[in-house]
Amino acid sequence: MVLDSTDRAIVEALCQDARLSQRQLAQIVGVAQGTITNRLRKLEDEGTIRGYAPILSAESVGWSMTVMAGLCIEKGKMMDVQKHISADSRVFSVYDVTGDWDSMVLARVKDREDLDNLTKTVFTLDGITRSYTHVVLNTVKESGVMLPEE
Repeated sequence: MVLDSTDRAIVEALCQDARLSQRQLAQIVGVAQGTITNRLRKLEDEGTIRGYAPILSAESVGWSMTVMAGLCIEKGKMMDVQKHISADSRVFSVYDVTGDWDSMVLARVKDREDLDNLTKTVFTLDGITRSYTHVVLNTVKESGVMLPEE
């Protein structure tokens, strides 16, 4: 779906502060509050807006390390392996990718012991033939999905 200028303005405002009221959104976007109500309903129904959530500081809630793992997965086992990996609460993203690896996994762990556990229990599931894990030393930029330039 392509967003028109009104939808883009609504989404951009919500990306800055998802707590804005519909009245505040109407003032910012320059449209009637009823327009905001209808547009939000449409954006939610179509899946453009999938929810509203706080952006947490990983460190503040107990995650001390972010890790990235590349996995080679046996043919025919991709869906099952990814389903099991996705169920782990430490894992926040799982991607199918091109290149040398079949899947990339992003996860957060509490400490080195938790990383050891993740590596030995999740990244060695039946069907994973090879893996590598990188520990993130410094996060330069991390953000959610943003709108592409028009």
